[in-house]
Amino acid sequence: MGDGRRHIGTAERRDRLGLRQRLAGPSRAGSPEEVAGSLVALHGTDPATVYLAVGARLADAAKTVGGTARALYEDGTLVRMHGMRHTVFVFPTELTAVVHASTGLAVAARERAALLKNMAEAGAPDAAWLTEVEESALAALARRGQATAAELARDEPRLKEQFVYAAGKSYEGVHTVSTRLLKVLGVEGKVVRGRPLGSWTSGQFRWAPAPEHPGLDPGEAQAELLRRWLAACGPATEDDLKWWTGWRVTEVRRALAAIGAEAVSLDEGTGYVTAGDAGPAAGPAEPWAALLPALDPTAMGWRHRDWYLAPELRPMLFDRSGNVGPTVWWNGRVIGGWAQRADGEIVWRVPAGEGLGREAETAIAAEAERLASWVGTTRVTPRFRTSLERDLSA
Repeated sequence: MGDGRRHIGTAERRDRLGLRQRLAGPSRAGSPEEVAGSLVALHGTDPATVYLAVGARLADAAKTVGGTARALYEDGTLVRMHGMRHTVFVFPTELTAVVHASTGLAVAARERAALLKNMAEAGAPDAAWLTEVEESALAALARRGQATAAELARDEPRLKEQFVYAAGKSYEGVHTVSTRLLKVLGVEGKVVRGRPLGSWTSGQFRWAPAPEHPGLDPGEAQAELLRRWLAACGPATEDDLKWWTGWRVTEVRRALAAIGAEAVSLDEGTGYVTAGDAGPAAGPAEPWAALLPALDPTAMGWRHRDWYLAPELRPMLFDRSGNVGPTVWWNGRVIGGWAQRADGEIVWRVPAGEGLGREAETAIAAEAERLASWVGTTRVTPRFRTSLERDLSA
């Protein structure tokens, strides 16, 4: 390049992805903590995604359920709480302060202001009342250790207070204080998602007090989060970074400067890597396949995805809101999708026109067997379903 920037092509980006995302066989991790640390954050909106994403990256997939539950609910080395883009993630507990200061503070202020505004418009009690209820609820949660919203409402009945939201509008509804307040407390980093009420796939959960964490300077926290993410996902464009973090472009640029990120050339324009990471990267020693779940952090990791996902596959693999479904990977690119049928069978499909050799078919089939071996009798249905997943699971 005339500007001195090294060009990192699609093949090298796929090589980096296979190793740094813990997907190529030899790079698989030994524990759920190692998986989360390598990827920075796992999407936690759908509880099953966390376990399926970990299982796809563990050297011993049989340890997925027990190891992930241990890390989340016994050892407390992983935490499930709100983070980037107002989304629920699972990340190493050591990053709680970084995530909260870098992305949570601004969102939390907006969420609390919106709740108070909605309550005032409905003639509900004021901010002083809400503060009393909040303090009482947090005290009850501290006594219990973990609790559902209903259990907390028994300790603090004012949580059952209801108010009309958007009166007279087409989307008018009745909100309960507990639902809105606990969401605000989650974004504020005061409470986190605790043990599910059912199995590891259950969407019903208990609340728990958030782990203690120091207050950090937001700018320094943003620099640290960006450094970690680029180490796992770089190179990435400024647009990728803005999308993943949910920050303003000025915040992204300030964080890039703070960590001394290096600019490189990509097929879609200028990209960035951490300092010293612009040189050629070794690829996996052997071809690899992976079956990743809906909302997997690798499939959702970048805004610009053409280098690993052909545009013609998107309609069948994403829902209308942009949520990715289960995907089949071969050597760093998405080539199809998979699903679980009612009888537990893991089935997959590569669209016509994607010529697979015997090596790829054998590797993908082996991954399907590997997944089935640890999922066992549990049935997994993505929260956000896509056309291909529905078709395959029928």
